[in-house]
Amino acid sequence: MALKLKRHPLNPILAPIPNHLWESRFVFNPAVVYDGELFHMLYRAQGEDMVSRFGYAVSVDGVHFNRMEKPVFEPQELNELYGVEDPRLTFINGKYYMCYTAYSPDNISVALASTKNFFTWERYGIVLPESPNKDAGIFPEKVNGKYIMIHRLEPDIWFAYSDDLIHWGNYVKIASPREGYWDSLKIGLGGPPIKTKYGWLMLYHGVEEASRNIYRLGFMLLDLDDPTKVLKRSEKPILEPEETWEKFGGVPTVVFSDAMVEYKDEYYIYYGAADNYIALATISKDEVFKWILE
Repeated sequence: MALKLKRHPLNPILAPIPNHLWESRFVFNPAVVYDGELFHMLYRAQGEDMVSRFGYAVSVDGVHFNRMEKPVFEPQELNELYGVEDPRLTFINGKYYMCYTAYSPDNISVALASTKNFFTWERYGIVLPESPNKDAGIFPEKVNGKYIMIHRLEPDIWFAYSDDLIHWGNYVKIASPREGYWDSLKIGLGGPPIKTKYGWLMLYHGVEEASRNIYRLGFMLLDLDDPTKVLKRSEKPILEPEETWEKFGGVPTVVFSDAMVEYKDEYYIYYGAADNYIALATISKDEVFKWILE
């Protein structure tokens, strides 16, 4: 059974705003969470200086978003000189923890911040010092008494563990590219995993080498008690660049997600398209569960 995400008919749902200098060129790769009433989106934006910042948008239905005129999270340190990139959000202990990539001439490293309201932030700086290291997100609860952060030391997906959400170590590799498949060059986390009765459902991206590398999306199912065990993995991509605005843009032939949200009987997957736009695709839980059980 090959799963396919369904693109929303109103795509793309967010586009650059020419008269906002900080987001005039590209908006892409959003983190999205649903708090039971509202959808909160942090999205990566680039303007005339090509430095990445995060904007904030809010929605009652997950489709129509109202956005702030100014960024809510910007580079502060020299290790963020080129920008803050690709946020992923997890709600733990009354706070939203945001993993993101700190990018400078000297590092491409995983940094961490937290917030209760998306406007005021506590910053913890770089928490995984390796470079390049990116595509990081945190499990929504402890597993076997430890917090788990997923990250990418190229070309593989790894775990890191923590007791306090701040200090991370004990790296374990959990998945690698597959020769001859759509994810043959490198792989990385999509949105933070969602707990189901069958296991942890993890969205990920896979890259296939081409004249312009092709980014696609798929699922992995991880064991509930030992998430280092991959129980199932997409044989074929669940989303790939097909629309014109997914194939042509700032970085061509890319669909790249940082966000999978459980909403009613569906999963909402938000993604960046060719680093130009933000779009939404959905799939029913029933379809995913049938795939798991086949």
